[in-house]
Amino acid sequence: DNLCAIPSFRGKHRSKPFEQVLGEARELATSGASELLVIGEDTTAYGLDLYGKRRLADLLKALSDVDGIGWIRLHYAFPTGFPLEVLDVMRERANICKYLDMPVQHVSDRMLESMRRGTTKAKTEGLIETIREKVPGIALRTTLIAGYPGETKAEHAEAVEWIQKIRFDRLGVFPYSHEENTHAFNLKDDVSAKDKKSRCEALMDVQRDISLSLNLAKVGKTFKVLVDSKEGSDFVGRTEHDSPEVDNTVLVDAKKHYLRIGDFADIKVTAAEDFDLHGVPA
Repeated sequence: DNLCAIPSFRGKHRSKPFEQVLGEARELATSGASELLVIGEDTTAYGLDLYGKRRLADLLKALSDVDGIGWIRLHYAFPTGFPLEVLDVMRERANICKYLDMPVQHVSDRMLESMRRGTTKAKTEGLIETIREKVPGIALRTTLIAGYPGETKAEHAEAVEWIQKIRFDRLGVFPYSHEENTHAFNLKDDVSAKDKKSRCEALMDVQRDISLSLNLAKVGKTFKVLVDSKEGSDFVGRTEHDSPEVDNTVLVDAKKHYLRIGDFADIKVTAAEDFDLHGVPA
């Protein structure tokens, strides 16, 4: 769960050629895929190694033109060097989900510097403001690491306060794990396991309240939902603001309504919980 460790065992960024990605997308569309997840360790760096420039916006446009794909979802876009033209494509193309997974990892400038994130709290805040301005209604997901070496109680408190202020739509928190071959492995893993756990819980408690209040605001509204599965007596689906397996779900009573797995359905939200919505076909 420690994204900082990925480059050490995967090596430098390597982009898959444009035409190869498009070919895969066309094949998936032909075989009936409803949703494409564009995932990379840092998708914003796409194209730098092959084409000498960031080409994520071009790639998204081309994927958006592939017939038969209902949703295209972007993951792991790092705040450093974020190509703003991606936001224009996201706003203009209906099949590109208004969703962005941007792992910020921490908010304290001292921690960000130690993590070698190449950004600051102020720069990240400015970017979030721009993203929300350019793509109204976007859902922002992020991940934070709690208990990174040297993290003080004050820096943890700063993170809690910042989460309350920014109000991310989705948030994951991981306790820092001391991985070999990372820059941080040379630092002393000085936050106890107990403190890491309580810091994770504190951040998730804040997020639970934010998520509930955002969900309650959706009651009475209708959303396009992709039906993923049937579990127990419910059909389980997601809105464009939710990635599979990590985000919120929409539950529809299968005893009263029939939905087809793999299809999109318009669902009117009737009730909300912390991380789930309940609804009926509109």
